[in-house]
Amino acid sequence: MENLEELVSQVENPLTGKTLGAENRVVSVEYKGQDLYVKYKRDGIDPDTKKVLEKNILNCLADKVDEDNLFILAQSDDSRDVLAGTAREPEPKNSQPAQLKVGHGTVGEKRRIPKVKHVISIGSGKGGVGKSTFTANLAVTLAQQGHSVGIIDADIYGPSMPMMFNKRDHRPQATDEQKILPLENYGVKFISFGSFIHEDEPVVWRGPMLGGVLNQFFFDTDWGDLDYLLLDLPPGTGDVQLSMIQNIEVDGSIIISTPQDVALLDARKALHMFDKLGLHVIGMVENMSSFICDDCGKEHFVYGTGGVTTACNELGVGYLGKIALDLGVRKAADFGTPYMWNAQKYEGSKIWNSYREIASKVDSYFNPDDNKKKGILSKILKK
Repeated sequence: MENLEELVSQVENPLTGKTLGAENRVVSVEYKGQDLYVKYKRDGIDPDTKKVLEKNILNCLADKVDEDNLFILAQSDDSRDVLAGTAREPEPKNSQPAQLKVGHGTVGEKRRIPKVKHVISIGSGKGGVGKSTFTANLAVTLAQQGHSVGIIDADIYGPSMPMMFNKRDHRPQATDEQKILPLENYGVKFISFGSFIHEDEPVVWRGPMLGGVLNQFFFDTDWGDLDYLLLDLPPGTGDVQLSMIQNIEVDGSIIISTPQDVALLDARKALHMFDKLGLHVIGMVENMSSFICDDCGKEHFVYGTGGVTTACNELGVGYLGKIALDLGVRKAADFGTPYMWNAQKYEGSKIWNSYREIASKVDSYFNPDDNKKKGILSKILKK
C-alpha cells in the first residue's frame, strides 16, 4: 500500500510542475475489497487539468492494478466534493441539525415546489428493477450536462441515496428559518429519510405519517434554484405515490422495468395509476436489458428481450432507451460513486452512452426549443 501511495505522490500537477506529494494533495490510497480508491485534493485545479492529472494517475498505476478496479476521487478542502469542475457551496457555519416533524400530513391544493422548474417522478411498480440506481445516475448525467439537479428519496422504507452518494454518515442541517438543507455530492442535491435514522432502524409508519415527512421534503427543504427535481418513488402504487400526487405538481413520470414479464406486469399497474391520477408518463426505460460476458463477449438476455418496447407500443407510451447489466454499475452504487460520475473510467461505454441519450431525451421533452438551438449550433460548428 505504501508503494502505491508513493507512486501517486510522484505524479506531477500539470498546472505547477510539482508532484502531488510535494503539494500535499494525496488524501488516501486504499483498497476496498478488490477495488483501489485514490483520493486527492483538487483545490485550484480546473476541469481540463483535472482530466490530464487523473489520466497520469491512471497511467502510473497501470502495472499495479486493473483499470476496472481503480477509482479516482477528487475532493476540495474549501468546498464539498466536486464534479465536472463545479465546486460545491460550503456548508453554512451557523447551521444546526435538521429535525423531522413526525405527524400526519395534510392534503390541500396542489402546489409547485418553489424555485424548481421541472419535477419528475420515477416509479417502477415492482422492486428490484434498479430504479434508485437509475435515478442517481440520471441525476448525475443531467448535472454533467449543465443542469442544477436534486433528488427526493421518497422510498421511506428502503432509502438508498445516502449510500449511493457516499453520505451515509452525514446528517442534514437546517437554516435559521428551520428549512432543511439537502445533502450534496457529485453535483446533485438530495434529501432522504435514510439520513435521519440509523441504517439498521426499521420504519414502522402508516401512510399519513409518511405524508407529513414528504411534505417537509417538498416544501420545508431549501432546494435553491433547480432545473430538475427527481422523485425516487418506492415500489407499488400506495401511500407515498398518493401523497405526492395530492400535494405537488409533478411535470412528468418515468417508468423503469426489466424486460421480464413479471416486472412488466407491475410496471403497467404503475403506469395506469399515473394515468388515472392525471400524471403524464414521459416514457419507459428498459433496465438490465442484457448482460455481455467479459470472457466470451457474448450478449445474454437474462430477463428476456424486447418486453419494454412491446409494452410501450401497446400502451402508447414513449420509449426512452435501455441500459445493460454491468458489474461496474453495481460496484459504483455500493461504494457510493455513481457510475456516470466516473468519466475517467467509463466514458464512451455502452451504458455511459445510454444514460447520456436518455438524459438528452428527457431534457428535450421539457426544453424542445433550447435543444433545437443547440442542435443547429452544433451543426454550424462542425462545418
